[in-house]
Amino acid sequence: MSSEREHSPTNPIKVVQTEVPRGAPFALDALANLGVDRQAAARQARNGWLVRLGQGIYAFPNDPLDRASTTVFLQTRMPGLHVAARTALHMHGVRHNLGANGAWILWGDGPARLPAWYVERFPARYAGTHLFDWPDGTLATATLGTPPGVHPGLTVSVPERALLEMLYEVGVHQSLEEARQLFENLRPPRRELLAKLLQCCTSIKAVRLFLTWARETRLLDVDKLLSDYTLPVGSDSRWMTRLKDGTLLSLRPHG
Repeated sequence: MSSEREHSPTNPIKVVQTEVPRGAPFALDALANLGVDRQAAARQARNGWLVRLGQGIYAFPNDPLDRASTTVFLQTRMPGLHVAARTALHMHGVRHNLGANGAWILWGDGPARLPAWYVERFPARYAGTHLFDWPDGTLATATLGTPPGVHPGLTVSVPERALLEMLYEVGVHQSLEEARQLFENLRPPRRELLAKLLQCCTSIKAVRLFLTWARETRLLDVDKLLSDYTLPVGSDSRWMTRLKDGTLLSLRPHG
């Protein structure tokens, strides 16, 4: 009798198997909408119909999870989660010896930790970094999107935002050499959008490093940018710091 119920087409777990897309985890609320409550989900996990990944998080057994689909799922649970810095630049086609299957750089709105079940499957690093003092929510939203050819719904920094995120990480998680090489491969940025991001950037290092390299590579007219916009470059003295590899980084205020 029990076996017949398990294999009945009206059994809620059969509905779940039909309605829930493969390749990504799902939460209890999605199961509840299909008639499977917390106790039923736990029972189905014990019976092998579901796999419990974490508290309230399930997947189908023998269903390989897709990294992009799984990250989209995490975006619904971690405020502001998005693909950032050099990983975002890579998705926009800005590359230098960066493999598509490398560890992803993910940023969010505050202190958090990627679930253990996620990082066990997908190499990734999370940062809850306050890099921008947004004047309102418009610019923050406008600088996130999904590049062409990327999994639908995956939130990724636009190139101008990703660039400043990468420069912020220089000397900590990002090598100076690779950052410079990626910088040299940039296409001309959207000047007005970049200026708005620079204006609300909280990192003097990132702003000065951008101005320095933009002047050296002639990415844009730095003097015209500085005359048109007031940028947070700090004092008139040099900004100096010793990077983790021992390199002394010395930046003038205006590049």
